Amino acid sequence: MKADAMKITDGVYWVGVHDWDLRDYHGYSLDGTTYNCYLVFGKEKTALIDNTYPGSSSQLWGRIGDAFEKEGKELKIDVIIQNHIELDHSGCLTEFIKKFPDFELYCTSKAVTGLKKHYSAFENFEMNVVKTGDTLDLGGKNFTFLEAPMLHWPDNMFSFLAEDGILFSNDVFGQHICASQRYDHELPENFLIKNAQKFYANLVTPSSPLVLRKLDEVVDLGLLDKITMIAPSHGQIWTEPMKIIDKYKEWASGECKDKVTFLYDTMHYSTKKMAHSMMEGLMSGGIEVKSCFLHTDGRSDVVTDVLNSKAVFIGSPTMMNNPFPSLGDLMYYFTSLSFKKTGYQRKAVVFGSKGWGGGATKKLTSDLEGAGFDVIAQYDLTYVPTEEELDKCYDIGKEIAKQLKDE
Repeated sequence: MKADAMKITDGVYWVGVHDWDLRDYHGYSLDGTTYNCYLVFGKEKTALIDNTYPGSSSQLWGRIGDAFEKEGKELKIDVIIQNHIELDHSGCLTEFIKKFPDFELYCTSKAVTGLKKHYSAFENFEMNVVKTGDTLDLGGKNFTFLEAPMLHWPDNMFSFLAEDGILFSNDVFGQHICASQRYDHELPENFLIKNAQKFYANLVTPSSPLVLRKLDEVVDLGLLDKITMIAPSHGQIWTEPMKIIDKYKEWASGECKDKVTFLYDTMHYSTKKMAHSMMEGLMSGGIEVKSCFLHTDGRSDVVTDVLNSKAVFIGSPTMMNNPFPSLGDLMYYFTSLSFKKTGYQRKAVVFGSKGWGGGATKKLTSDLEGAGFDVIAQYDLTYVPTEEELDKCYDIGKEIAKQLKDE
């Protein structure tokens, strides 16, 4: 198919793929995404950075052909830099080995193992293993490689193009956005940062200590002041690198707002009434409140708000001596994300309505503590809350607001 490449700077093009229709990715809800691939023309060699899902390469080939036509060069890929082996980054590698069997492939040692396991065509393919500080010269276009294990797979790496100051950061600094525009400044800033925050919350949170160490390493290598642009594998290209770097520092270090995220479900509206009264108490104490109704709201959006909240309020009715099912999914996800690794232990309040013996509050408290939250209050009541009980919910909210403000 015909598709236009977009020139980023002299000899560097975006040749990626729009996935307009994707709505779920690893359980992450989204409104489409891009698989960003980049083509770099040196005087001696041409390199492609990453590729795309199997079956979605027609856009990629169309853009590659357009870029070569714009450069007035014969179509030939000499080098593939594989920053990451996940299928949305490596899925059409076998197409390239068929068309350009002599290309050179650069990746980390962990990527070698993964590529051989994913694709039989690479079982006997000689790959160039790189480590942090290693370089590659295309002829006037020089790359420096940085290993980035567990950001977010063991094989990840960054590639820095020295002459143009472009950091090809792979998944780090990405957003699942599918837009016709390519740059950060072409979209509303609030929209962009919110999507970057969602990406971080769902995919990078468990690696927060590694984020801080990697940023320190970039400084130690003398690269930070040289980065003029960050080109991630999904979403928009950052022309103001410090805007997203500062956000990553904030999220990785656990910097939170005076904010509480409510996560609750309800059966006959009693838990909902409790939640609303607690919200009023918090707001009266000057705390920002975000309400997430788990009957409809998805977990990937929920944890986006948890990332910059000082506390969560978890509400559930008791059903067969346990929390409502929608809470169970969220607790499992909390455990996987390890918010405690961001350097700040978020507070938690557990509440809900029961019919007789209860059980939801106790189970949720145990789950939250296991996920690294500090449960500072619990309150459950029987059946429909009275006005006096709703007043108590308000007072709980107001007291927690005071505690959070006094931190």
